[in-house]
Formats: sequence, structure tokens, C-alpha cells
Amino acid sequence: MLRLILVLLIVSGPLRAGGNAGEFDYYVMALSWSPNWCALEGENRDSPQCAPAADFGWVLHGLWPQYERGWPDYCTTGHRNPSRADTAAQAWLFGTAGSAWHQWNKHGRCSGLSADTYYDLSATAYAHVTRPAVFRDLQDPVRLPAAVVEEAFLRDNPALSADQITITCRSGRIQEARICLTRDLDFRDCGKDVRRDCALDDALFAPVR
Repeated sequence: MLRLILVLLIVSGPLRAGGNAGEFDYYVMALSWSPNWCALEGENRDSPQCAPAADFGWVLHGLWPQYERGWPDYCTTGHRNPSRADTAAQAWLFGTAGSAWHQWNKHGRCSGLSADTYYDLSATAYAHVTRPAVFRDLQDPVRLPAAVVEEAFLRDNPALSADQITITCRSGRIQEARICLTRDLDFRDCGKDVRRDCALDDALFAPVR
């Protein structure tokens, strides 16, 4: 029975784990390609992130506290929740005020930081990484190997290595670039449960409208 449990743990993939605010090992910064997210679900929600005037490319899905294996979420914190004005001020970064609230509620609480400090850190992390401009220059949808997206990030971020970034796909589309950072926001290797690169050779990449 013990052997069966161990096998199930190994094949089940990443573990979610409860935890205490401020107790974690590193951050995963997830950058979502907005046009693909909009095509998959955002437009059906009539999300303001998907309005043509929004002009979003890579948006910050989140800055997630992470263990070497697994992650905490929905931690208890003594810090107050952000106000509506606070989350609205983060829409430029997270895509919408609702997304900014969700990221605080699920992940930011576990950072041990106040909401203001967590949002400031998120913006600093976002600025720390160069998002390849080549993708914003696309005029039409293209199909490409997911490895090409990773190579573009590596090219434009010379201090970043292949073990510190992973590209994910969803429903045949490029979904996210996930980059691992120390608590001081330096690049670091991702844990094995995070390094799950998309292997598609023909992932769809939609242009910014």
C-alpha cells in the first residue's frame, strides 16, 4: 500500500500544500499571453482585458510563492485586503482589477507582505524580465514550436537560463511563460514540479489586435 501511495504521488504532478504566510522558498512569475487567454476564455467572459483598446501582450498572471515542491495558497495573514481602488490601480499589470484581487487573495497573502508591498514587488518582478518585442510585431496568428518562445526569452534576458523558465500550453495554444525568481527577484532554477515545458511543435500564437 505504501508503494502505491508513493507511485500516485509521483505521477500526480505538482503538489499544492498549505502553509504559513512568509514561509516559502522562491517565486514563480507567470506571464500570460493575453490574446491567447482571451481567445480561450476571456472574450466569453467579456473581460475588459480583451477589449481592443486594452492592447495587452504579456500580462502578469501572478507572482506565486513556491516551495521546492508544491506551493502554499490562501494563507492567513494579518495584513488588510486591498481596496477596490488598490486593485483597480493594478489592472495595467494583471489585466483586470479582478485578477489583481484574485492573485492577492490566493498567492499574495502567502508572501507575508502587505497588499501594497506585494503589488509593488510584482511590478518590480515584471520589469525585471524583458518580454520579447518580436511577439508584439505579429500581424497574423502563427503556429510555432513552444521552444521558440523560450528561446526568445533566453535571447532577450542573457542572465536567464533554460532551467529557470518553462513555457506552458493550453488547448493547442501558447499559454504562459513561467520564470523562477529568488525572494530577492534574481533568476534561479525552477523546482522539478515547475519545469514542465510544452512539447508542441505547432502551438498557436495569436497577435495583439
